[in-house]
Amino acid sequence: MATPTRGTNGAANKGNKFANAGAAAGGFVGALGGSFVPPVNVTVNNNRNGAAHGGGGRTHAESLLPAPEFTSPAQVRNYCNTLRAAAVTLSIEVAMGAEILKGVLAAVPDPDGRAFGSRVRAAKVARKMQRSADALRDAAKNAAACYAAFQQEYEEEINRVRHRARKPQHPVMNWAQQ
Repeated sequence: MATPTRGTNGAANKGNKFANAGAAAGGFVGALGGSFVPPVNVTVNNNRNGAAHGGGGRTHAESLLPAPEFTSPAQVRNYCNTLRAAAVTLSIEVAMGAEILKGVLAAVPDPDGRAFGSRVRAAKVARKMQRSADALRDAAKNAAACYAAFQQEYEEEINRVRHRARKPQHPVMNWAQQ
């Protein structure tokens, strides 16, 4: 591996800008080596006017899910689909977080100096977060199954209303008007 030539200010020349990008990324994470480290974005929403909403719990805008109002099949479908989508997204993010946590903790030296001791300890800790990701994935599956069960159990009521719904009107030909 070639060392980039340095200028007078210690910065690498422009030509070698990306020559050691892998080494730089590996040095940041530590013992991850050549494994994949996804970018992590953190978003913080700061609502300073939270007291203006009457205090107490979350407002509807801060919730990941719609209000649990189940007065129509469309609202049941919307709630289940939103829950499924949120759980899938969170499952992926938590699984990535578990891998990153395992990589970072594996870089901490084992206090007893055991071979692979730091990796074993890191895996024990990250396993709990991975189980959280698995539970979120199961929540997404159950949300989809909930709507499927709703359709199956209430098929008669849904079809009864569906038949009463107005059919789209086609343009009517007026033969008397010539």
